[in-house]
Amino acid sequence: MEISAQNGYANRHENGEANGHGGSYFPEAIGQTRQRKAVIVGAGPVGCFAAIALANKGWSVDLYEGRADKRLRKSEEGQRSINLVLSSRGLAALYAIDPCLEERLMKQTIPIHSRMIHMKDGSSSGLQYDPHKQTINSISRSLLNEKLMEEALLVPNIRFFFEHKPQTIDFDRRVLNVHDVTADTMKQVGFDLCVGADGSHSFVRRQIMRVTRMDYQQEYIPHEYMELKMPAACDEDGNLTFALDPNHLHIWPRHSFMLMGLPNQDKSFTCTLFAPTADFARITRPALFVRWMEEHFPDAVPLIGERELADMWVTNPRGALITVKATPYHYKDRGIILGDAAHSQVPFYGQGLNCGLEDVRVLDHLLRECKVAPVVELKGSDKTQEDEKMAAALTKYTQTRHEDLVAICDMAMRQYIEMRHDVTTLSFRLRKKIDNLLYKWGGKEPETLRSLGPQFHKDVYPSAQPRGWMPLYTMVTFRPDVGYAAVKTKAERQTRILNAIGIGAGFFGVVSVVGLAYHRLHGRRW
Repeated sequence: MEISAQNGYANRHENGEANGHGGSYFPEAIGQTRQRKAVIVGAGPVGCFAAIALANKGWSVDLYEGRADKRLRKSEEGQRSINLVLSSRGLAALYAIDPCLEERLMKQTIPIHSRMIHMKDGSSSGLQYDPHKQTINSISRSLLNEKLMEEALLVPNIRFFFEHKPQTIDFDRRVLNVHDVTADTMKQVGFDLCVGADGSHSFVRRQIMRVTRMDYQQEYIPHEYMELKMPAACDEDGNLTFALDPNHLHIWPRHSFMLMGLPNQDKSFTCTLFAPTADFARITRPALFVRWMEEHFPDAVPLIGERELADMWVTNPRGALITVKATPYHYKDRGIILGDAAHSQVPFYGQGLNCGLEDVRVLDHLLRECKVAPVVELKGSDKTQEDEKMAAALTKYTQTRHEDLVAICDMAMRQYIEMRHDVTTLSFRLRKKIDNLLYKWGGKEPETLRSLGPQFHKDVYPSAQPRGWMPLYTMVTFRPDVGYAAVKTKAERQTRILNAIGIGAGFFGVVSVVGLAYHRLHGRRW
């Protein structure tokens, strides 16, 4: 099924040609020019955003998605999703490509300014994300995907092909072979650039691995996740309302596992249970699951419902948590992987989406920097010829992006320990207070997207070496002008400084405690 701006909601090709060029995408006459063509595999948020970015440059873009249009089967959505958060990095990417797009998507989000930590005894306490009151923004995965898809469909030179499953890619001939599931026919699609935005188990990545020496690492952590739905509550007047404060990310940390909740616009919460695979395996029937939840999350169970929990244990699948690292991300001038296809990461920093959107911004910047034109001049019939400017842009993407992507994958893994355990400790809270105090002493107010926008047109990261003290979370989440690798390096340096100071602080702390005890025992005044 093809969907595009020109043909309305849906229109199926009857001639068997997905590319609309009668089976011959490339012109034969030397010296002819044609619009540059991209095929994108995967119509998720990153794929849709990449299509918008390339189309805005004047490219012709086709998106191929093996599944049916999600908007036609909303009842099947959910049950295997972790709510997404849009933070400054993702918003900066949206703003850099289309400021109006960023503004429209923000209207679909709910601002989150703090974590709310729920202890086992029923008590709770808030931990603000940023001393300058910057927020992350909650949005359901399906809603974000739907809105980005609708935005892409407004662009005339973008077309969607649902239920089209790629079979092989011949990068040398620049041909994608795709199976139209509905018509049960095979099609050949020509391209200048093939973009893989098709997730952790990327088909495009596997095809690139066949033609280049790609280093590849995949790691499953011994934990899984399951989605739980907390329905809306009713206020005194019978109106729907949130069961919990909607401006918090709610966390129930239990050291080796945790429950997390993010708000939706329909007043519900998408809750995600993360636990070791071994713990899930010990729960063999719904009643045991309800009992286990009551033991560890007693204040959450009444808000979700015991019967609902039992039903969700039966119907909601468990998902694996995977980290993927790869390099290079491209092949010559004709193939590239973005988003989870290049750097799948565990979700505990909320950067998977934001990092994927930033991938698109970085690629867009490099295409502009290397002066890649939206039209191609045919210099010969040999399709293996390389476009030097395009090859330079993709090569620079791999060379400059790899260190940042490895850094965020590593930091996301460490963040799980912080969320399920560290947030309950006194040392963590003390470190947060010291970080925020030193940060505020710096006195510099955070820059806005409006002020950063012009800078992004000059540099991928305008603040390559950030000055002043900054908490790690602030740098990762609220500083899109700083690369992930620079964030990691700076955070490690700050930790070494605090550890060195901590030795002296520990000594003076012992002296103070001994002195106070002596004073109380002997009643002496100091």
